[in-house]
Amino acid sequence: MTTVAENELMTRIGPGTAAGKLLRQYWQPAALVEELNDKRPVVPVRLLGEDLVLFRDEQGRYGLLERACPHRGADLCFGRLESGGLRCPFHGWLFDATGQCLEQPGEPPGSRAYQHLKHRGYPCEERSGVIFAFLGEGIPPPFPAFDCFTAPAQQTFAFKGLWDCNWLQALEVGIDPIHPSFLHRFLSDESTDAAYGRQFRSASAHSEMPLTQILREYPRPTIRIEDTDFGFRLVTTRDLSDSMSHYRITNLVFPEAIVIPMSAEMTITQWHVPIDDTSCYWYSIFTSYGSRVDREKMRSQRLANQTLPGYLPKHNRNSNWGYDPRDQATQTYTGLGMDVNTHDQWAVESPGPIFDRSREHLGKSDVGIIKYRKLLMAGLRNVQAGKAPPFALTEATAARIERPAAVDTIGPRSEPAEYWRKIERERRESSGWGSLTG
Repeated sequence: MTTVAENELMTRIGPGTAAGKLLRQYWQPAALVEELNDKRPVVPVRLLGEDLVLFRDEQGRYGLLERACPHRGADLCFGRLESGGLRCPFHGWLFDATGQCLEQPGEPPGSRAYQHLKHRGYPCEERSGVIFAFLGEGIPPPFPAFDCFTAPAQQTFAFKGLWDCNWLQALEVGIDPIHPSFLHRFLSDESTDAAYGRQFRSASAHSEMPLTQILREYPRPTIRIEDTDFGFRLVTTRDLSDSMSHYRITNLVFPEAIVIPMSAEMTITQWHVPIDDTSCYWYSIFTSYGSRVDREKMRSQRLANQTLPGYLPKHNRNSNWGYDPRDQATQTYTGLGMDVNTHDQWAVESPGPIFDRSREHLGKSDVGIIKYRKLLMAGLRNVQAGKAPPFALTEATAARIERPAAVDTIGPRSEPAEYWRKIERERRESSGWGSLTG
């Protein structure tokens, strides 16, 4: 059982907290590239409890700076983007993408004080449509050679959404292989021909059986955990007959990402990133091993249930997440409509901003959640003791780290591991760019 003290330790992420220190040792999604596509590429960012401003300068470099000007605290989100940086309109002080002050035009002639002023700033890197930031101390770690980072640009699509809950609630729904049989249960099946871009609506690989039918009719899978060099793998098996089983392979990438199958040819890598203690963004990179991603279709599908700016869900607690008892009677198990993101949103927001885990009663099917909390608590103890964070990467290990396998397939019961690994290998080889190792 998780204690109240442990729950506080795991969920609080502000500067100086144990979880905050831990998460700052890893690259964190800070914004989508599309958010900076305006003529003035300057946007506010709140990340890990810090108020920041993100901008792109004339040379295409990204800067992520503390939002308050170090002079007298004016809001740099109103800054002038010019002369290689962001200039505060209050007194004209100019900062480059690293936070170095370049000019203090109101100071006496000959003053060199600006050369000694470095505003708080964080390194940024763009990967597959997402701008990542490193808020920790020292040299940032390398990025792992995961498919979502190494795939050709036309094979990926990035998006995000806001949830009003603590980041840990959001993450834990993704390492719970039981919940799709209930939370995402559709009471009837559609043609899988219309499944593109829609999670849990396609057929499993090498099968015509809709995934919705499998999840609905076989709600008691066997779940096995395998340790990996990025976190762990969840192997979920639903026995369909004496000879055939459904295998769903998902992954936890420490500290806060999951890699899961979306369809036979597409996977989702999703981070659950704290805005502060009581809200978070999910960031997803969809990666296709087949045809290039139809980004316009994927984007329009998601904006059917979200609003811009802010990537806010159209339904929330105030609208009962769009609950309709008629829908619950005839269409979905939840009554929350056909969008699975709304289902997940209800599941993570309805317990409250920070759920008190000392009140919960976990079952045997919660093996992924139990495993993750043990890893997280071990990581928090390491940080408190001044030790290296879990699964820390070097340039050498980042290049050869195993790429998470995310598979949904039906195959023989007699050789589960051999079969799903074969499906994964065939998919990567057919893509022309994927491989099991870097």
